[in-house]
Amino acid sequence: MGVRVVVTMTTAAAAACCLLLLQLFVGCVAVAAALPTKGGGAGGDDYLRYKDPKQPLNRRIDDLLRRMTLAEKIGQMSQIERENATADVVNKYLIGSVLSGGGSVPAKNAPPEAWVKMVNGMQSGALSTRLGIPIIYGIDAVHGHGNVYKATIFPHNIGLGCTRDPELAQRIGAAVALEVRATGIPYVFAPCVAVCRDPRWGRCYESFSEHPGVVRNMTSIISGFQGEIPAPASGGRPGAPYVAGGQRNVAACSKHYVGDGGTTKGVNEGNTVASFHELMAVHMPPYYNAVIRGVSTVMVSFSSWNGVKMHANHFLVTDHLKNRLRFRGFIISDWQGLDRITTPDHADYLLSIKLGILAGVDMVMIPYTYTEFIDDLTLLVQNGTIPMSRIDDAVRRILRVKFTMGLFDNPYADTSLVGELGKQEHRDLAREAVRKSLVLLKNGKPGAKPLLPLPKKLSYGGRVLVAGSHADDLGSQCGGWTITWQGLTGNNLTAGTTILDGIRRAVAPGTDVVYSENPDAGFVQKNKARFDYAVVVVGEPPYAETFGDNLNLTIPAPGPDIIRNVCGSIKCVVVLVSGRPLVVEPFMDIIDALVAAWLPGTEGQGVSDVLFGDYGFTGKLSRTWFRSVDQLPMNVGDAHYDPLFPFGFGLQTQPSTY
Repeated sequence: MGVRVVVTMTTAAAAACCLLLLQLFVGCVAVAAALPTKGGGAGGDDYLRYKDPKQPLNRRIDDLLRRMTLAEKIGQMSQIERENATADVVNKYLIGSVLSGGGSVPAKNAPPEAWVKMVNGMQSGALSTRLGIPIIYGIDAVHGHGNVYKATIFPHNIGLGCTRDPELAQRIGAAVALEVRATGIPYVFAPCVAVCRDPRWGRCYESFSEHPGVVRNMTSIISGFQGEIPAPASGGRPGAPYVAGGQRNVAACSKHYVGDGGTTKGVNEGNTVASFHELMAVHMPPYYNAVIRGVSTVMVSFSSWNGVKMHANHFLVTDHLKNRLRFRGFIISDWQGLDRITTPDHADYLLSIKLGILAGVDMVMIPYTYTEFIDDLTLLVQNGTIPMSRIDDAVRRILRVKFTMGLFDNPYADTSLVGELGKQEHRDLAREAVRKSLVLLKNGKPGAKPLLPLPKKLSYGGRVLVAGSHADDLGSQCGGWTITWQGLTGNNLTAGTTILDGIRRAVAPGTDVVYSENPDAGFVQKNKARFDYAVVVVGEPPYAETFGDNLNLTIPAPGPDIIRNVCGSIKCVVVLVSGRPLVVEPFMDIIDALVAAWLPGTEGQGVSDVLFGDYGFTGKLSRTWFRSVDQLPMNVGDAHYDPLFPFGFGLQTQPSTY
């Protein structure tokens, strides 16, 4: 027989007990819904297939996409600036991506641990949303992790193009990826694959070359960033985004699509006047290679093609890139790129959003006005102006990249890679890149012996004059996109070695290296007999984008006077630090040797390595060196081609034996 136990309790106690049981029941249901079924079997709506890493990629994407509301989809299409992106903002507005603009940092001289903490804080806001879709954090890393204090700064692309070394570019991409990952960031707005056809353009140093073939070869840097895409027989799919497993690679971004290097007079964000054939032959080829390499994203250019803004160009963005080239990653706007579809900017924002999204832009860089963008895009979808199919295409592409790079499975960064930032192996690689990027344009006056390589050891100790504004200026030799957007002059912005430092380390003990930033004619005449030779280092100040547009391309003052004062009296080598060729013909008769050093970055010792013959000069011009700006634009293959130094020119030397 059974035993019956009767328990009596107060009404209040009974109510409390019922409430506790109800809470336990609801909690168990929530936990069960968040867990995939064992073995990855198909369950009902409670089975979150998108959270199961064992599921095929497209099934995860389909499962997540069908669960998303319009607000969640538009949130994924929104990329906002770091300074606005608190965890609460990311959570409230369901933000899909965050970026650091040039110079946007968690704190001045912030260590990598501070970056990791910042990114993870934002990620926590994303993961606490209903669906827990992680953000993708992006940053410009156009010649190293340039925003970050003590990162390795590599030569800008114009110098890398002179190396003609795709394997070197790939190694640089892998090193930069590690330094970016050291700060918890998984996505870089690089490489720029523009084909610069006019050096008056302020972004010309971001271009590997005027020749599309050179730029195509240097897209190997994408495989450095992302990892080498497997062959089709091993599962690789050209056109699909690819990022190698683990957390040592980053998603890359080819930019700026397309024709940004061909604008009239090199005006930044200007108009490229070209036939379809010219556009395809000159500016499009690097994108073919980028897509084949599995590039994850493509950034649209501010510029126009024959008067049509690229951000509103459905034919080139959707018909050509997405459909014809079968690019399967996502397309991102440039900074406030949709705003600039109208003139003036933001004059008709609803129209701008309509044109940009219908053209095929998937993620919109809206650093500040993100609430306006979200509200307006929502309205355009709700009133039928933009079909849901276009929104779904955008979100599907964004999710594909996030799943492919492992963000859903490893959303949080850690500090295990902080030692990669600025490590010696990366600095050695940058120094190698500097050596290989230098182009020797002149070596000795007619009838005289070559000046280079310079002797390290001089009789009776010897004395060397080093002059010029750029000899002892780390900021100037790094150029734009270094610590700040426009770059900085001076030696207190980050860690590195100036060209003067390199010279002092190269010469034999006992050699007197005299540095004078701006020696006047009187100083030189008084002391010329004391110097065995001089190294004059002059060039451009740092700049980026429109601030670098320049119609005269002369060496900035006091550079010309320094060249005349020093080289008119002392045997001299001029080292030109610049983002492009400059007017040098007026000085060619008085100088003994001329070296194009471009923008070498933090490892200035790479310059002295070659000046003093530890290594030979091997660099070849990646672009034509004009005589006069009146000749511009002038590129190899033009009918009227009369350069001072032609494309591919570069004298070679052999290493010295001391």
